[in-house]
Amino acid sequence: MTDEDARLAAAVRAGDFPEVHALLWTGADPETVGEDGLPVLCTAVAAHDEETVRALLRAGSRPDTTGAQGLPVLCTAVAAFAHRITEAIVEAGADPDRVLPDGTTPLLRAVEGGSPATVTALLWSRDLQEPELRLAQPERERLLAAARHWYGTGAEAELRRRTGDAGPARTSTVGDEWCEVEQITLGGRTVRAGHGAVLTTLESVFAAPAPLTELVARAVRHPDPRHVDWAASRAELGARLDEGARELVTALHRHTSAAHRRFAADCLASWQSGLHRAAYPHHEEDRDLLAAWAETETDPEALAEVLWALAENEEEHPRLEALGLRYADHPDPRVRRKATDCLWWHDRPLTAGATSALRALTQDPDDEVRFDAARILLGEEGGTPDELRAVVRDLVRDPHSPVRGAAAEALAESDDRTADATALLLAVLDSDDRIVRLIGAYGLALRDDPYTPQAYARVEELGPIYRPDHRANAFEDWRRRNEPPV
Repeated sequence: MTDEDARLAAAVRAGDFPEVHALLWTGADPETVGEDGLPVLCTAVAAHDEETVRALLRAGSRPDTTGAQGLPVLCTAVAAFAHRITEAIVEAGADPDRVLPDGTTPLLRAVEGGSPATVTALLWSRDLQEPELRLAQPERERLLAAARHWYGTGAEAELRRRTGDAGPARTSTVGDEWCEVEQITLGGRTVRAGHGAVLTTLESVFAAPAPLTELVARAVRHPDPRHVDWAASRAELGARLDEGARELVTALHRHTSAAHRRFAADCLASWQSGLHRAAYPHHEEDRDLLAAWAETETDPEALAEVLWALAENEEEHPRLEALGLRYADHPDPRVRRKATDCLWWHDRPLTAGATSALRALTQDPDDEVRFDAARILLGEEGGTPDELRAVVRDLVRDPHSPVRGAAAEALAESDDRTADATALLLAVLDSDDRIVRLIGAYGLALRDDPYTPQAYARVEELGPIYRPDHRANAFEDWRRRNEPPV
């Protein structure tokens, strides 16, 4: 091993991507091995270091590299639910359908693992044949059977059966691409409880669609719009409107279960914003349905979903502001948050009634309600600017506020050029959140503050600044305005 290769192994182990990049650029061997005797690609995958994995693959690391257990490194990524790394390895040429010594394949392992994002990364790739074409019927049936079994049994119960562990399971909620899912660890093995979404995906791909009512049941089994099963069912129903999906969903608004009603409102909101009028001629009908529904809905969470669906429409419903006024003092903050959105419409000025209600909401006990009301009034000049700016500044000052980042961005982009605003932008550079720090640096750059270079350096203390990002690009604009040309 050359000194350069040894430095590459050390850089990969340390997660020093700039050094890895520099060494690969000057000719270090991407197939070099680390102290454990394994190729450095194995080290990077185990560390979930996507940038380094992609750099090594581009430089020539073999995507079918095997790790310590004799399994392809792709299986390491699958077991860790590292869907972006999984995608990179498959794009580089690894075979997701390769039969392993135990008779499984990486794709089957992903299906059993219950992460829809990881399954999707293995189903489709730039150079792979479509899954419905490349996979023989017996393999399709095996994948479907595995997903059905895990979903029907339940992730924890099946994990307990396989491991024989009678002890307590460790469960947490984690992100799975754009959604969330439960992650369960028991007996030294970890799975995710997204088998409903995995099954829905496989059924769609392999032309074995579930009944529409079953898709609804899968969604409300985990009554949270952020859950992967809920999101997958909503998307599949949207793709099957010609089979009666709309009629089924709209009928749910009278269902005795609040979870079913929330699901119906979420579907309607999704279709209103995501389906073109030519493909979905029911927009006006749906708006009328939502407006009438909002008058009678009693469950706060379902009511909030209905108001959100109305406010997210391309066209304003005639009853929208009246509903906002009706629910502006609702006892549940989730409803008041959506009522605030109903009081404003993008192509008309605020009415006197809406302005008055929004002014009152700037004193609301809920941070999000206060922020939204102040933001709308500032944009519409519907209040005293100093009082409204004070609402935003107070939220930026509070490190525990759930809307601190949003308030900081509003402050950064505002015309507030006071010393207090600058001091707050400097203060958020102490945040432990990289995005909040980036917003602080961005606000300073927009103000041509001389501390801007140090502010962006503070951001990088917590990790790299990814581009394209208008907040990151603002630093280059600051340089053009404030540094002499070279």
